[in-house]
Amino acid sequence: MTPDAAPEPDVTIVSFGYGHGPAPDAHLTVDVRDHFRDPHFDPALRTLTTEDARVIDAVRRTPGVAELIAAIVDVVRAFRRGPAPGPLRVAIGCVGGRHRSAAIAIEVALRLGEDGVAVSLRHRDMARPVIDRPTPKRPSTGR
Repeated sequence: MTPDAAPEPDVTIVSFGYGHGPAPDAHLTVDVRDHFRDPHFDPALRTLTTEDARVIDAVRRTPGVAELIAAIVDVVRAFRRGPAPGPLRVAIGCVGGRHRSAAIAIEVALRLGEDGVAVSLRHRDMARPVIDRPTPKRPSTGR
């Protein structure tokens, strides 16, 4: 590391969309495609991203998401307490990377930051075009 270089963060979190390519390399990859309601299927939210509070609110209100966020934070804490607690990479993916994965990644980063953890957060696919796809056959699924 050069004297002017910033130190590597303790945890790097990347949100992404499987529809835009494979998951990035990570110690922990969380796939939320099948288990959590997708805001994409709400026409009022489809073209928005987590830069809009309505998207974050919709994801937060999804049953099970609060527990998932807490579980991801707990897993990160466990990794960091391990015998080799070096920098950790976490990837959180949904279909397009604009709604669920990005909102969950933001919440995880905020909670870890409250613990004093140095966190880097990147949204790999949030600015990419919306992926056009049919409404799922099962209304409770996310794909």
